[in-house]
Amino acid sequence: MGALNVFLLIVLAVSAALTIILILMHSGKGTGVSDMIASSMYNSAAGSGIWEKNLDRLTVITAIVFGVTICILALTFPVGTIG
Repeated sequence: MGALNVFLLIVLAVSAALTIILILMHSGKGTGVSDMIASSMYNSAAGSGIWEKNLDRLTVITAIVFGVTICILALTFPVGTIG
């Protein structure tokens, strides 16, 4: 396994963790855990629109990085032998 694959595996793990965290930070429509976390992070009257917009952007960016990394790894990862 080369240095590129090790680097891509690290990027994959970090982007996966960030994507999960950012998705969980989105405010929900109910009274679940995401609403409790979101209400403690910012006041709903003070710039929640900007917070949500930036959170959406970061989530999309990390999801794209995750997808591109998967595609690159699929092309460059060493192929195992069968039998």
